[in-house]
Parts: sequence; structure tokens; C-alpha cells
Amino acid sequence: MQIAPRLLFLDDPLWVRIASHPIGADTAPLSFTRRLARENLWTPAMAEAVVEEYRRFCYLACASSHDVTPSDAVDQAWHLHLTYSRDYWDHFCPQVLQKRLHHAPSEGSAAGARRFYRQYADTLALYEASFGHPAPPEIWPSPADRFRNAGAAVRIDGSEFLLVRKSSMPGRLLQRFAGSGLL
Repeated sequence: MQIAPRLLFLDDPLWVRIASHPIGADTAPLSFTRRLARENLWTPAMAEAVVEEYRRFCYLACASSHDVTPSDAVDQAWHLHLTYSRDYWDHFCPQVLQKRLHHAPSEGSAAGARRFYRQYADTLALYEASFGHPAPPEIWPSPADRFRNAGAAVRIDGSEFLLVRKSSMPGRLLQRFAGSGLL
């Protein structure tokens, strides 16, 4: 009889430590999850799902013998966790992960882009093998979708700028903006 990968993963002491580690105080007026939702314009449910996937990413990063690459959403959770530097470096890495987990962003080269693309595809395969099901596509898109607009994301101050989804704009208005050089 073969045991499902998910059961092995749930019993792993590494996963138990990761799953039980609180990131920031839930009682804070702006908890880690609420801050993640606010900074990414996500619903609270989406932010909670991303935090769960961030935990799974950390598990893969520690349990794997090769480098893994997060989805963009998971990377946003990792970036935010890194700003909780005392928790991340003094507690999470040494006590929970029991190793240092460094963030290594792209240097912007074509070779680096190819490497991250391959690593991400390998990460998705490792995810399915480790957890017994594919990664949720709303958080872990395909490699082609993950890297389609790599480098195009920017932070926007919502108090200063109006943000409108292009797909929600009428075609004529979108063409007008495109013709003006504003898009």
C-alpha cells in the first residue's frame, strides 16, 4: 500500500513547525495577512490563501535538494515577511525552518530569466509530487503566465493615483489612452 504524498507532508516535523508559526501578531490592528491584502489589493480570503501557499513554498525550499522559485503572489508574501526582520531572521529561519532561506531576486539577464522559468516549472512539479495535487492556479499560474510580464509590476500609491483595470475599460477609451502614450 502506498501512502499519499499529502499524508507524509502533514506528518513532517518541518511542516508542523511551519504551519504553526504565527507571522506577526493576529491581534495587531494591521496583521500580517491584512497588510498583505491591503498592499496587493486582495480580499482577506485571497491573502489567507497566499499565506498558506507561502508556507508550502517555504516547506519546498527546505525539503528540496534544489532551488525553488515562488509564484508572484507567494513572492509578495515572502517580501512582506522579510520586512518582519526580527521574526524572519531571529525566529523563523533558525527555529522553524532550521536553515537560512535567502531571497535571490533576478539580476535581469536573459540567462537568469531562463533559469527562473525552469526553476518555477520544476517548483510546480515538485509541489504536485509533494502535496499530491497541482498548485492552485489562481496563486501559482503556469510558467508562461508567471513570466509573461516579468518586471512590469510597480507599486502604486492609491491615495495619489487612480487604478483602473484595462480589461474593464471600454474598447474606445482604451484605444484613446493607448494612442496618447499614457498606457
